[in-house]
Formats: sequence, structure tokens, C-alpha cells
Amino acid sequence: MRTPLVAGNWKMHGSREQLGQLLGEVIAGVGPDTHVEVLVCPAFVYLQAAAGMVSGSPVRLGAQNVCDKPEGAYTGEIAPGMLKDIGCDFVLVGHSERRAIYGESDTLVAAKFEAARAAGLVPVLCVGETLAERDAGQTEAVVARQLGALLDVAGAAALAQAVLAYEPVWAIGTGRTASPGQAQDVHEFIRRSVAAKDAKIADSLRILYGGSVKPGNAAEIFSMPDVDGGLIGGASLKGEDFLAIINAA
Repeated sequence: MRTPLVAGNWKMHGSREQLGQLLGEVIAGVGPDTHVEVLVCPAFVYLQAAAGMVSGSPVRLGAQNVCDKPEGAYTGEIAPGMLKDIGCDFVLVGHSERRAIYGESDTLVAAKFEAARAAGLVPVLCVGETLAERDAGQTEAVVARQLGALLDVAGAAALAQAVLAYEPVWAIGTGRTASPGQAQDVHEFIRRSVAAKDAKIADSLRILYGGSVKPGNAAEIFSMPDVDGGLIGGASLKGEDFLAIINAA
């Protein structure tokens, strides 16, 4: 049975004071006997402070990005080993904003995934299509290309200790949400694609949905058989909303 995972991607929001308040609410609201794994991904500058706060709690810590190199002269980058060293367990790779705004290619995303995994981090590989790609009927082709870039390099075995997140770009921060059926269709496609390489890994792989998940729609989305939790953006910035989504999982 796959343990649900609800991850809060806090992006470039908040201050140290706001981080402390929000994280305190989340930690207090997630009991030690929870059946949901909870992950928070603050901005880089707050990771060390967050690491101290989540220590000893059920809440896990992740970063929003990582360098594909283990060390070296890469000014401004953060090595995967550094993230592991300060207490991160997870890291997002290939988030739609990294792909769209910063031009990260499928090849670079795959390299970041492998670098994170080599450092002992659990990579959360994000895949998803734009509105134009969906309207053109290219959803499966786009997701297959993004996923295939990793499978071609590392094989399905690389997903044994990893998480996937389907985030339709057209539903991120727009208020539009893929219907539960639309989410399930893509999640099922992802699982079938991995199963073609390794059925056992596909069955245990957690696939999250990310795209305007809110307390009001979370339970219906999470009820889909191939949806194993959520990658939550805006709604994770309010403790009450984030905890309601966690409870829905």
C-alpha cells in the first residue's frame, strides 16, 4: 500500500517570522500517528531554520531546486550534498516554473534527479503539460517525453526511491483544476509507462497531483486510485488550509 504524501511548495514567499508561524501550525496539527507523510519545501535561505523546527516531528523537509553537480565552481548553485547535510530529505526537480521561466531542459532535469539521488535525497520529479499542449491533445506525449528523459538515462530502478508529481501547468495558480477524472487519466498513464519497464516499481511509486488543490476539492482528487497525494502551492501557505488538505489525504 502506498503511503499518501502531501508536500507544501512554499516557493518564494514569506519571511522568517511567517515561516516560523506557518511551520509551527503544521507541526502542531500533524500528529505522530498520522498515516500521511508531510513534506514542506521553504525557500533556500530558510531551510536551516526549518530543519531545526521539524527535527523530531513527523514533518519532513525538502528543497525546491538543486544543482546537477556535486560540487565545484558554480556560483549561486546549491549542491545536493549540502541539502542533505543541513537536514533535507527531499528535493523538487523539474518544477514547471523551473522549466518554463529558467529554461531547464528534460536532460538537465534528469541530471538533477540523478545527482539528488546519489546524495541520498528523495527526488520529486515534476512533469506536466501547458494549456496549449493539452488543447492540442499532446498531454501524454509531453509527459512521456519528460519521464522518458529520466528512464532513458537511469531506468525504472531510479524511481524505486523517488516520487513523481503531475502538475498540469494550466492549473497552477490559475484557479482552474484538472477534474479528478483528468488527473486520474494522466496518473494512470504515468504508472502504465513505468510498469512497461518495471511493474513492481510502478505499483509502489507515489504520484502526486499538483494544480490548485484546495480543502474543498482535495478529498475528491485524492480518492482517485492512482493519485497518492498532492504537491500543494498557494493553499499550503495557510496553515488551516494545508492541514485540511493533509486530513483529506
